[in-house]
Amino acid sequence: MMKTLLEIKNLKTHFFTHEGVVKAVDGVSLKVDRGKTLGIVGESGSGKSVTALSILRLIPQPPGKIIGGEIYFEGQDLLKLDNKEIRKIRGKKISMIFQEPMTSLDPVFTIGHEIIETIQLHQGLNKKEAREKALEILKIVGIPDVEKRIDSYPHELSGGMRQRVMIAMALSCHPTLLIADEPTTALDVTIQAQIIKLINDLKKRFHTSVILITHDLGVIAEMCDYVAVMYAGQVVEYAEVFTLFEKSLHPYTQGLSKSIPRLNKEVEKLQVIPGMVPNLLNLPPGCPFHPRCSYNFEKCRSENPELIEIEDSHLVKCHLFTEKR
Repeated sequence: MMKTLLEIKNLKTHFFTHEGVVKAVDGVSLKVDRGKTLGIVGESGSGKSVTALSILRLIPQPPGKIIGGEIYFEGQDLLKLDNKEIRKIRGKKISMIFQEPMTSLDPVFTIGHEIIETIQLHQGLNKKEAREKALEILKIVGIPDVEKRIDSYPHELSGGMRQRVMIAMALSCHPTLLIADEPTTALDVTIQAQIIKLINDLKKRFHTSVILITHDLGVIAEMCDYVAVMYAGQVVEYAEVFTLFEKSLHPYTQGLSKSIPRLNKEVEKLQVIPGMVPNLLNLPPGCPFHPRCSYNFEKCRSENPELIEIEDSHLVKCHLFTEKR
């Protein structure tokens, strides 16, 4: 059996608008091994969610279009499949938990209807069999009183319960790969911890690989084996999770790490990364991060660096490491 489950090579997803071309994902390369969790972290607008939607071929066309790259899943390039073939994989072998369950669940259908429909579509069961399976998966994700809750509408559930329903729907067909896009956003801290534990438990139970998209480095530390840091549609650093926290190299990663409050340090003002994420319609020349970087020098302002391997499985995209100043 192949160790690598998913491999993305030089993925480019652009949006063609009246104002110009938005290079939301611009040359991203990543891989996910079987049974492992890859975290993708970065500020809003860095291309995390667009990367995930590109894997599932859910980019709205127009204005979006995957203009280049390869996405190999179990050795098969997803970008070469027709719509019928990709639908057989989407939801069955690759599932996604979307950011906001209230907008992802249809308000006119019960939660049971949505899960049962997914099971019937991918497993060919009749409605009674699919309902039994839906009840089983709702119990697994910790929904209380499932016989009653299965006929509830989304607005009748709390935010934490709706997120559990989204997880149940995503795992109802025992996917090989689960993509979780900000699964703890808009939830209070206690519920966040429950959702993190739930995903970790289900990962072990179903032997599922996970791509976790978040801006929360605390969640990354809790759940991930490897981490990709994205900025302006590009991967700027990639490493094992322990390495990233102990020895981050890219100035952007270092800035994200320094913005985390720590209990074992004296109370001090949190450091922030100056400036804003650049407008993807009008990226600065050279390295996209250079206007916010205190280390920038002439080459940073004229050439975009390559993503290079510094040591085993630790890659960085920064001129500080491509040449001596």
